[in-house]
Amino acid sequence: MSAVWIKEQLSVFAKGLTMGAVNAIPGISGGTIAMITGIFERIVNSLKSFDLTALKLLLKGKFREFARHVDLIFICNIMFAHVIAIVSLAKIFAFLFRDYPHYIWAYFFGLVFASVFFLGKTIKKWSISSVVYFLIGTSIATYISIATPGVENDSVWYLMLCGAIAICCKVLPGTSGAFVLILMGNYELIVIDSINNWRFEILVPVGIGVIAIFPFSRFLSWMLKRFHNSAISLLTGFILGSLLTLWPWKKSIVEIFGEKEKTIGYEWFLPQLSVEFVTALALCISGVLTIYLIEILAGKKEN
Repeated sequence: MSAVWIKEQLSVFAKGLTMGAVNAIPGISGGTIAMITGIFERIVNSLKSFDLTALKLLLKGKFREFARHVDLIFICNIMFAHVIAIVSLAKIFAFLFRDYPHYIWAYFFGLVFASVFFLGKTIKKWSISSVVYFLIGTSIATYISIATPGVENDSVWYLMLCGAIAICCKVLPGTSGAFVLILMGNYELIVIDSINNWRFEILVPVGIGVIAIFPFSRFLSWMLKRFHNSAISLLTGFILGSLLTLWPWKKSIVEIFGEKEKTIGYEWFLPQLSVEFVTALALCISGVLTIYLIEILAGKKEN
């Protein structure tokens, strides 16, 4: 191992840590961070390389060729750094959700609100069809937020679905896997509770769902080339309509199922003018500024 190789791996690990930390926060895209740090294309290419050729090399015992084909050391380095970052943040988030729920939700609201604007900017040309898809996405998400807000669900199939959808969103610049977990009602269960308490009955199904990233990386490449404007328009509208889910001032509606308490919905209300409101508003604005800064850095890197 040369000093240059070690230095490169440490650099990749540091970038993976940043992506992992960001992916745990709703509204910030790990894909955007990957673009800023210059590893986005390498990640997508590595994931796309888990194909039939890779399988044949693995079955024939050609492990060195397999590792080169899929860029194994690089992708494992990124994944390990992700795990370290998310585990480190889990305890911090548990404290914030317990003692300062309005503040952390306000910051998340600002992050996602700003993401709507910057994701919409990636639409190459607004047309009637783009507007229609945007309105469809907004309407669907608004209906889901009001009629059937995402609540916690620990069934195995649903956890696998959460893992699959969240990991796929992590790759897309402008979207957030953590935000999707909030919409699906399992953010605190997966990102905070299961990690802090090492609940493998939660982590294992989610991990199985994560495998979906390999076929999705190929589908994503095809989808964005063929239907870029329609896909981004629909996604932008969906995120806008889902902001109600992140509204800081809401009260959980709880029901007892056997010996367990479960949140089945929320009651939203407007805040009163107070020090808490001003602080939450400042955090909301700081969330907007965070996305603004990240997008500026991403734009400079792309140029």
